[in-house]
Amino acid sequence: MLADNRFKLEVLQSLHWFVQKQLVTIYAYVVMPNHIHLVWKVNAQNGKESPQGSFLKFTAHRFRKTMLESSPHLLKDFEVNAVNKSHEFWQRDSLATPLWNRAVILQKINYIHNNPMAKHWRLAATPEEYRFSSASFYEKGTDEFKILTHIGDIW
Repeated sequence: MLADNRFKLEVLQSLHWFVQKQLVTIYAYVVMPNHIHLVWKVNAQNGKESPQGSFLKFTAHRFRKTMLESSPHLLKDFEVNAVNKSHEFWQRDSLATPLWNRAVILQKINYIHNNPMAKHWRLAATPEEYRFSSASFYEKGTDEFKILTHIGDIW
């Protein structure tokens, strides 16, 4: 699903909202064709929900709406038989890894930025060429989606 740039943009617009509300601080990201990676700090709850839970729920609603409007046949691939939802777009129990020091954070950011160049992806020739990544922010200072804080600002 994330292979379609419309859904990548939904992810980034959602992250922008969370940053604007100061619920999270985002230091690095990449939106790949079937998953995302984030280095972020949670600043506050979104009401009774965690920002992660709110993000997953909000983007799922946006994905469903986008599919209903443009490609309703795609929804069938995401149907689930659950009491609280009819479709599931995100993997349950997504992996969250605590980042405890500068070296680990920089290693994760490097991994994230190089993910699009991995042999099985080959989405760009260099990290900063991949639009849906924070690599150009660290290389050129550009933040197209206005969601980033430089990791050097905290370390």
